[in-house]
Amino acid sequence: MDIVFIEDLALRGKHGVSDEERSNEQEFLVDIRASCSTKRAAASDKLEDTLDYGQFRAIAEDVVAHNSFYLIERVAESIAERILEDARVVHVAVTVRKPAVYSDAVPGITIERTRV
Repeated sequence: MDIVFIEDLALRGKHGVSDEERSNEQEFLVDIRASCSTKRAAASDKLEDTLDYGQFRAIAEDVVAHNSFYLIERVAESIAERILEDARVVHVAVTVRKPAVYSDAVPGITIERTRV
């Protein structure tokens, strides 16, 4: 399997447990890694024959900007569910980090989902 990915995608949204987090936008960093076969794309040199990381970006932007979840686990799950709608995706890993929470560390979650 091959991996198509996008890393360190900086997005703004209102996710968190506290009222402040849910009323004020904060930055989220998102990484998406999706497993698929890229043999066809390598032979054809056509975008439609591979996974489009631009589409990953659009999905993550939509989830982060247009929802307000308590947990980043739900943010990551929502992104993963949408990525898995593409039947070519065998496995997806989504990492969501909250860089503004602490001054000395960056917390986050990575979830991995496999097509059943």
